[in-house]
Amino acid sequence: MSLQDRLSTIRDAAVSELMGALDLPALERSKGLFLGPEGRFTALIKELSALAREERPLAGKAINAAKQELEALLAEKRATLERTASLPKEAADFTAPGRRRPLGRLHPLTLVTEDIVRAFRRLGFAVADGPEIEDEYHCFDALNTPSDHPARDAQDTFFIETPGRPLLRTHTSSVQIRVMETMPPPIRIVVPGRVFRRDNADATHNPTFHQIEGLYVDKGVTLGDLKGTVEAVFKDVLGDDIKLRFRPHYFSYTEPSMEIDFTNALVKKLGKDWLEIAGCGMVHPKVFETVAYDPEVWSGWAFGFGIERIAMLRYGITDIRLFYENDTRFLRQF
Repeated sequence: MSLQDRLSTIRDAAVSELMGALDLPALERSKGLFLGPEGRFTALIKELSALAREERPLAGKAINAAKQELEALLAEKRATLERTASLPKEAADFTAPGRRRPLGRLHPLTLVTEDIVRAFRRLGFAVADGPEIEDEYHCFDALNTPSDHPARDAQDTFFIETPGRPLLRTHTSSVQIRVMETMPPPIRIVVPGRVFRRDNADATHNPTFHQIEGLYVDKGVTLGDLKGTVEAVFKDVLGDDIKLRFRPHYFSYTEPSMEIDFTNALVKKLGKDWLEIAGCGMVHPKVFETVAYDPEVWSGWAFGFGIERIAMLRYGITDIRLFYENDTRFLRQF
């Protein structure tokens, strides 16, 4: 059989092998069989030296043409198999439930904050927010906190050594002032957020923690409205078995002022009868005058409490530092 006849036979066999490959590994095996270093086309090229000199150009041209044809066919077949390999083997049912990968969990402080906010929203409160870096006016002056109040000292407040002497807010009450400066009454807001105080970290204190404060301003607002709202929210978040009591106290921005004590089965289990949980009172008339509200027309109440304290009571946690250590063994429990 002449070289030309064998070339035709090998070409036809190569086309059949390449077109019949069912996957990429089979295609690569067929490529090696015909076009590889030890392939059948390579063997033909080696035979060119045995031909007469006048026959070599024609035979070499025919071998190269067949080889180029097969290489183009190989590239086309490979592209087809690569597209097919990326497709699912079976038809997908897009109505079937998906398999969710674990993407993490909400932090316990986030869970408690969302539940508290949800409880207030059901009572018609909106959520307000404000800057964590504040000025003394909004954090102290506008809240009727005198210049010699201990809370303004460097030992209780983080001041920033830049012009204007800004500070890290010690409570979210500054947002109440900002809202009242820009909105006429009636107002019904809650303000969750991070606050900062120069406390040493221990089981119940941390230099940064989270508060949520509430403000309700309207005509004819009374302490009865305050007590009913606080009790409804705490029962919603902590359960119906809670009991609250209100004790007289002093805050510069409310008058009269009270502290709220809390008890339930968990508090008893901790060996205590009551735990102080929040401060509250009727908004001081001087605060209203600062934001240009007429205290003869409008009345209101405000309160604030720590979210960490609520989370500790809810989950039976005895050390506040656990919230900030990012220990996944602790966080996976929520």
